[in-house]
Amino acid sequence: MSAPFALPVPVVTVGLLLLSNVFMTFAWYGHLKFKASPLMVAIMASWGIAFFEYCLQVPANRAGYGHFNATELKTIQEIISLSVFLVFSVLYLGEPLKWNYLVGFCLIVAATFFIFKEW
Repeated sequence: MSAPFALPVPVVTVGLLLLSNVFMTFAWYGHLKFKASPLMVAIMASWGIAFFEYCLQVPANRAGYGHFNATELKTIQEIISLSVFLVFSVLYLGEPLKWNYLVGFCLIVAATFFIFKEW
């Protein structure tokens, strides 16, 4: 798959993964602000939102595979997912950002060194 607008593959991949993770986070956790809504409504709304996540996630993986291997793609996706979730939980859900969350997240980010390091 050629990159749209001739952008570098990493830019396309990360950009699409970032957008897909915004949709994913709202699909998985956005309903928590609406606990009075029936569960089936939350499931159907989440499913509808997740459709758009897949419309971005699949092209991101297609564009990135070859430049990145599958393990690297998954690692990038997880780091983006955690980053988006941190912002979402603070800004949308109003949860506090605790120091131990940041330390744990930094350790996960540090672990990516071992995945991307050529040994």
